[in-house]
Amino acid sequence: MKIAIYGRPFAKQSIEFIHQLFDTLADHELLIHTQFAQFLKNDHQFTAKVETEFHKHKDLNADIDFMISVGGDGTFLESVELVRDLGIPIVGINSGRLGFLSNIAKENTVDAIKLLLKGEFEIEERSLIELETDNNLFEDFSHALNELTIVKKDTSSMITVEAYVDGEYLNSYWTDGLIIATPTGSTGYSLSVGGPIVMPGTKNFVISPIAPHNLTVRPMVIPDDKEIVLKVDGRENSFLATLDFRSRVFDKSIELKIRKAKYAIKTVKFPEATFFKTIRNKLMWGLDIRTKAE
Repeated sequence: MKIAIYGRPFAKQSIEFIHQLFDTLADHELLIHTQFAQFLKNDHQFTAKVETEFHKHKDLNADIDFMISVGGDGTFLESVELVRDLGIPIVGINSGRLGFLSNIAKENTVDAIKLLLKGEFEIEERSLIELETDNNLFEDFSHALNELTIVKKDTSSMITVEAYVDGEYLNSYWTDGLIIATPTGSTGYSLSVGGPIVMPGTKNFVISPIAPHNLTVRPMVIPDDKEIVLKVDGRENSFLATLDFRSRVFDKSIELKIRKAKYAIKTVKFPEATFFKTIRNKLMWGLDIRTKAE
């Protein structure tokens, strides 16, 4: 089996589970991200056997069986940029805090990898947002697993975002910004501004305003086969667009077209890691001290 490993620097107390990870995978062909390899060698004098290193998307190919992401949800999103359209399933091991996408606790690493090697898992496909602009704002990767966000830049003034759905005018949002989220992203930034939690695979977008001036404007769920067009205006000439963790500055002449990407990201889901269990455990969904057991 051929497995790529991507990760971020972690605290010293996590080194034991990294040793366990590499020991469990010792009989398989391993590729490791260059910066992660340097961190392990320099900070932890790590000497595990690795076949080769990779740095960018172009260094990978579709014959890799899995990508293991070691870190938090931000690390997982960076893994998405590396994998892109190669169809490599991503396994998220959490060495960070919340770990909603990276939902394997580090103390469960060995058990999870054993299940992976035995094929005891499901593949879950997560839809992506694709952004199109005339100036190719995000160069060669204009996709997001969580959300596209439009926000004001360098000003306290609100902005106006005109939104159209399949060519029909929806609304002019007078606001600090606007979030277009996938079902995966519904538990992220969109949730923090009052958006709904949406199950993966439900084929929709969530449009959520950030601090809207009109209290009658609320988040809206629309089918993901619709094209959304945004036109932004305000006192300033430039604004900020983000796709997950990447951001770019654009001016008011740029029209943003948002649609569902033609391909999806494959994630590995183990039998006990259901969506409902995850939102209960990670988000304390439905927690009520009145029903707490004596």
